[in-house]
Amino acid sequence: MQDKRRIIAGNWKMYKTSKEAVALVQGLEDKLDILTNNDNEIDGVEVIVCPPFTALKSIYTVLWQDKPPIKLGAQDVFWEDEGAYTGEVSPLMLKDLECEFVIIGHSERRTYFGETDETVNKKVKAALKHRITPIMCCGESLEQREVGETQAFIESQILGGTEGLTAGDMKRFIIAYEPIWAIGTGKTALPEDANDVIRHIRTVLASRFGDDVAKAVPILYGGSVKGGNIADFMAESEINGALVGGASLDVDSFADIIKNAR
Repeated sequence: MQDKRRIIAGNWKMYKTSKEAVALVQGLEDKLDILTNNDNEIDGVEVIVCPPFTALKSIYTVLWQDKPPIKLGAQDVFWEDEGAYTGEVSPLMLKDLECEFVIIGHSERRTYFGETDETVNKKVKAALKHRITPIMCCGESLEQREVGETQAFIESQILGGTEGLTAGDMKRFIIAYEPIWAIGTGKTALPEDANDVIRHIRTVLASRFGDDVAKAVPILYGGSVKGGNIADFMAESEINGALVGGASLDVDSFADIIKNAR
């Protein structure tokens, strides 16, 4: 994959109050300033932050005022535009805050809140309808990995999550491969192993959308990514970047990942 798109996205999960989130993104602005070119872009890397819902408005305001090379994403979305859905947030609400991205189907949503491939698919379609780029997550458990079910399970998640989509829809689409056993555990998939799974994801995409789409969709790796290992992942042919959890909550560590991913 020559001249591949490189993306580093921070998933802040249920961390950071509104004030803390502002301090984090402003600190990140300062760190990234020396990496920013004359077009107000970081050479070779797109940076996305996905704070909690309560911090979206504050971060939107900072980004609108300062215009740093940082893009805004959310951590989840509901599939209806409006209605009696207490506690949910619609794609229209995200669009109002100029959210360009939204994480959908993270393993924590699937594990703790009953997300299924069907609900993931509905959310993906809702995001695409409003021109918000889904970052659709997939990943196997340790048990599935140990019994050799990784590829079959990942295939079912990809096919279920993209059911009913067109090749045109996939032009605004990101996938994140996050093996559940490597999230927050300190365990990390070897770069070559992650690359093999991501290559399989591209094979699955090709079976539904064709080779051109399969090659073009950015696919990120997530799971205990750090400044010290991101370059190894980025050196692999199929990996476009990382969906970063804990390491994105610290200015210095997140900036190191971005710098080393170029």
